[in-house]
Amino acid sequence: MMKKSIPAASPEAYVAALSGWQRTCVERLRSSVRASAKLDEVIKWGNLVYMSNGPAIVIRAEEKRVLFGFWRGQRLREIDERLKPGGKYEMATFDIREGVTIKPAVVSRLVRLAIALNRKVGDPTKAAAARTKNGGARNRAPGSTRRRQSNRT
Repeated sequence: MMKKSIPAASPEAYVAALSGWQRTCVERLRSSVRASAKLDEVIKWGNLVYMSNGPAIVIRAEEKRVLFGFWRGQRLREIDERLKPGGKYEMATFDIREGVTIKPAVVSRLVRLAIALNRKVGDPTKAAAARTKNGGARNRAPGSTRRRQSNRT
């Protein structure tokens, strides 16, 4: 597989730059995603990204794996336990290695649910930006910056 230092000019160029099992895997995932719903397919952050009211799905080929991720994937883990949480935006990804597959029906179900979540909850990147702007207050307990008063008399 060829390492990419310059992002591909198009989704087709991204796939064309791959070889071996990674190319086969990406082609299958891409086909399943595109057959599942109408999405905008773009190159973003150097990866294949599928947009529906913000980013919803990512496919990233690496030297020894292909990551297949969902921006709100932590809410989708009940569908497939192989979705591993991590990163921002409620992200969860499949870490696909050579010989591992995901059934097209599972891909289709995850894609449709990811789109529905973005429709219902909104663009995950805007939600994360709002949390950052508010100083991450959601992670602090109420009153945590105040001194506690003693009950002693």
